[in-house]
Amino acid sequence: MAERLVILGAGESGVGAAILGKKEGFDVLVSDAGKINEKYRNVLLNYEISFEEGTHSVEKVLEADLLVKSPGIPDHIQLIKDLKGKGIPVISEIEFGGRYTNAKTICITGSNGKTTTTMLTYHLLKKAGLNVGLAGNVGNSFAWQVAEKDFDYYVIELSSFQLDGMYHFKADVAVLLNITPDHLDRYDNDFQKYVDSKFRILQNQTQNDFFIYWDGDPVIKKEIEKRNINAVCMPFSMSEPKANGAGIKDKQLIINREKNSFNMSIFDIALQGQHNTYNSMAAGLAGMVLNIRNEKIRESLSGFKGVEHRLEHFLKVHGIAFVNDSKATNVNSTWYALESLNKPIVWIAGGVDKGNDYEALKPLVKEKVKAIICLGVDNKKIIKAFSDIVPDIVETQDMKDAVRSAYYLAKDGETVVLSPACASFDLFENYEDRGRQFKMAVREL
Repeated sequence: MAERLVILGAGESGVGAAILGKKEGFDVLVSDAGKINEKYRNVLLNYEISFEEGTHSVEKVLEADLLVKSPGIPDHIQLIKDLKGKGIPVISEIEFGGRYTNAKTICITGSNGKTTTTMLTYHLLKKAGLNVGLAGNVGNSFAWQVAEKDFDYYVIELSSFQLDGMYHFKADVAVLLNITPDHLDRYDNDFQKYVDSKFRILQNQTQNDFFIYWDGDPVIKKEIEKRNINAVCMPFSMSEPKANGAGIKDKQLIINREKNSFNMSIFDIALQGQHNTYNSMAAGLAGMVLNIRNEKIRESLSGFKGVEHRLEHFLKVHGIAFVNDSKATNVNSTWYALESLNKPIVWIAGGVDKGNDYEALKPLVKEKVKAIICLGVDNKKIIKAFSDIVPDIVETQDMKDAVRSAYYLAKDGETVVLSPACASFDLFENYEDRGRQFKMAVREL
């Protein structure tokens, strides 16, 4: 009899896992507690995959031999506890997909910069002519691509939630950009649990694999000292590079791998700003370990266009620049945004607070921000943090109102930035929806 595969969540990753499960001969059930998006419902119908929506039928779910869960479902809910109590393996879609492919994987995680680095690395591999897929938090479902495409490489953006459900999967190239407090609501407000989650990207690596990481991150440095790492370590930093690694010397970005060396002027990198230099070094190192030629790396780092909703310089209206940084869902991302923009700034912030500590932002806010527009159901924490250093703080409940208020407060030559430092689920579907609504509201000014 066919093994029973139950999938919780009918989004991109869940439906992809269902398609792969069906192809591999499982008896598949997809269960979603909410309403299934019409696009995905049609896919499930076309593939003749059983599904339910609006509920999880506990008795059916507990019949699983294997369960794949959406990264959005926390481990502490009763249903997941019941599954684990019965000894039913609960894994992520990435873990499931990895069982059915021999492709090389370049896996990227970190609290900030993941999407930009993932897109840049994918751009670099594609430009070099490799047969490559884009998966994880961006692109299409990894499992779906494993089922229907025949890629030799995958560039995969991994969140801590995806890593939590991965056990036997191995990254051939693991990239760890940084670790700052985020999602602590999912980790019992214990930062070490979140750190351990990020370091799962190294599990199962051998001495034939590579670990690319930011050498200037105090959390990463401390953790590396505690751990036995099998992979070849490739650090990057803003100082002179090591024999294996990347760095900056005399305004040149230099990447070394054994006897090979690559360099280009930091002024020729398409993505400007210190944090983007890190992202470019990480992507360049990934290219280097995959033996991509120097001219292709140079071409890619100088020609990349950037990522929508991440410091996207969108429009100027009457001399006021509008910047869409909706993807900044934590304090550290917003720190990078404020650091990279010139003053004065009207800052649109707020949403679902994930245990944020705004202390780190205060010096930048004091120096650059002339007004804050709060956009959230509950703005008390932001108001409390900044009311003594920012003269104008306005509360709004929808994007049009927020953009209009920012426009009235900004002057010619100033910048309005949407960089929420919070999740979007109180007023929007997700950060993309929030970013699109921002751009629409700016166009309507």
